Amino acid sequence: MAGGKLWRRVKRLVGLGLAGFLMLSLGLVVLYGFLPVPATPLMVIRLFEGEGWSKDWVAYEDVSPHVFTAVIAAEDARFCQHYGFELEAMYAAWQSNRRGKRIRGGSTLSMQTAKNIFLWPGRDYVRKAFEAYFTVLLELMWEKRRILEVYVNVVEFGPGVYGIEAAAQAFFKKSAKNLSRREAALLAAVLPNPRKYSAARPGPYVSHQASRYVARMADLPPPVDARCPVGPQEDAK
Repeated sequence: MAGGKLWRRVKRLVGLGLAGFLMLSLGLVVLYGFLPVPATPLMVIRLFEGEGWSKDWVAYEDVSPHVFTAVIAAEDARFCQHYGFELEAMYAAWQSNRRGKRIRGGSTLSMQTAKNIFLWPGRDYVRKAFEAYFTVLLELMWEKRRILEVYVNVVEFGPGVYGIEAAAQAFFKKSAKNLSRREAALLAAVLPNPRKYSAARPGPYVSHQASRYVARMADLPPPVDARCPVGPQEDAK
């Protein structure tokens, strides 16, 4: 009898916890759909590790269109076509991990945005499950334009440097709106390891990757529908 009461209490607590998580997660996704994201778990972790915190939120219209094209060229070439997941890339990454290798390309920009704003750093399967859940919410409730806007405003570009405006000021002494195609490509090139690479002092790897991304940017297809906000690019500067 006592065991039955305990089991019912456990089920009730689990149900309340699940309901609370769903309400909180949905509420945050709705709020961040139109409000700036004030902080991310990574920012807080880095702050406690003794790093600085340089971050300035800018609206989509105040970011050079080259930036959006550059991150798509570098991180997720089919961003305009998929709905949050690229199964082939995810399978390739899984196969590589099984062989003890590590490759980039398994996560879409939508998945990276979900991870950056809601989750802790790591590669465990529990975190991946939460990442998939939040990715579905973002794709259902946000436009592609908003996903890009949030991504470039919270992603880490260097130690203590978060978001495209802070990066543009720190590395090129200009606003995000005035970044050239090459500068945007250099910033995209450091994303795999922003604590190792520098857009302001690019080594051979970053310079080579930036040149590849500049070439890809010119070949990106025009918008397929209203979900894809990347339009015609200006001439390279």
